[in-house]
Amino acid sequence: MNHLRRDRSFRCRLMLIGSAATLLSCIGCESADADEADMDPRTTFGPDSAIQLSVDEIEWQPGPDSLEEGAEYAVLEGDPGSSGIFVMRLKLPDGFEIAPHTHPNFERVTVISGTFNLGHGSTFNREEATELPAGSFTCMPPGMEHYAFAEGETVIQLTSHGPWEIHYIDPDNDPRERSE
Repeated sequence: MNHLRRDRSFRCRLMLIGSAATLLSCIGCESADADEADMDPRTTFGPDSAIQLSVDEIEWQPGPDSLEEGAEYAVLEGDPGSSGIFVMRLKLPDGFEIAPHTHPNFERVTVISGTFNLGHGSTFNREEATELPAGSFTCMPPGMEHYAFAEGETVIQLTSHGPWEIHYIDPDNDPRERSE
């Protein structure tokens, strides 16, 4: 009989702990929902309507100015200069190099064409870079030091959260500093 009282007491404690955990998780859900309500769904979660671009409709322009001359870019979705998700393509000529740098936000890169060679660290070293042919993907966390170079004309698609920034490890490698 004594063991039945202990089992019942144990079950009651488990139910109390489960109820408290449920209550706490609901409080967290309400807080997350309130934060999401304040976000602009066009920049945070996606566009208000479909975006569909054929390859001929992509508008390339020189730049961005944070990369050496010769690169071109096209923004497919969002605004890299504002807060929120964006998708941008970079077209890099054969041999194009991007010196060691970091970004304050994650960076997801899909190789569309050509070969994108990616290395990690604060020193540019072609031999240490990993060859990423068309169809390859990489994702890097904020602050990860990396560098890259293209073999053949290379197009990459970059997805991140803006505002997009690039911080060169050696400020002398920053084209924006040299052009002033």
